Amino acid sequence: MSGAPRVSIVVPALDEAAGIGASLAALQAFRAAGAELIVVDGGSRDATRAIAAPLADRLLEAPRGRASQMNAGAAEARSDVLLFLHADTLLPPDALEAIAAALAAGREWGRFDVTIAGGGALLSLVAAMMNARSRLTGIATGDQAIFARREAFERAGRFPAIALMEDVALSRALKRISRPACLRERVVTSARRWRRHGTVRTIVLMWWLRLAYALGADPGALARRYDAGRA
Repeated sequence: MSGAPRVSIVVPALDEAAGIGASLAALQAFRAAGAELIVVDGGSRDATRAIAAPLADRLLEAPRGRASQMNAGAAEARSDVLLFLHADTLLPPDALEAIAAALAAGREWGRFDVTIAGGGALLSLVAAMMNARSRLTGIATGDQAIFARREAFERAGRFPAIALMEDVALSRALKRISRPACLRERVVTSARRWRRHGTVRTIVLMWWLRLAYALGADPGALARRYDAGRA
C-alpha cells in the first residue's frame, strides 16, 4: 500500500450493539494497514457506543439519519479518500488495494459488488440484480460501500439532507464528476432487513420506493412509507 491514498472508513450506527463488535473487529486489519476508522452514532439507546469506542479511531455523535451521520464522519475524517460502510456490511480483504487501483486508473469514486449473506437463492438473485443495475446505471446503493475522493465528495455536495435515497442522490451528483468504478470485489451485507420483514415484501417495497423516487416523490414521504412497510 506504499504510496496509495489513505482511506477513512465512516460507519454510521444506530442501536447496533448486537453486531457492531464483530463488524468493527473485522476492520482492524484495515486500521493496521493505515486506514482510519470513524464510527458515527445517531443516538443509540443500547451499548453501541461503548462497544464501538475501543475499536475505532474516533467515535462521533450526530443527529439520527445516515446522511447526517456520514456527513459528520466525512467532516472529521483526516484522509483524502472516504469509504462509507454500513454497520452490517463487511469489506473484502483486498478492499484498500482495490480502491487504490480504481483511483489510480482515473476514477473519482466507486463502489463494490455486493453479496447478501445467508440469503438463499432469492437474495442471491437480488444481489446479482443490484450489481447489474448499478453497473448499467452508474448508481450505487449504500449496501455497496460507496467510496470517493474527498474533493469529489465535496464537489458533489456531500450526502443531501434527505430522509431516504441519500446514496442514490449522491451517486447522481458524483456521476457528473466521474464514471464510477464498479469493483468486482464483493462486500458482504446482512440479510437481516429482508428476514425481519419478509423477503418478497421487502424486495417489492424497495423497488417501489426507488421507482417513486426516480419519478420525483418526496424522500420524506418515502421514508415514512418505508418505516410503515417495515412495521
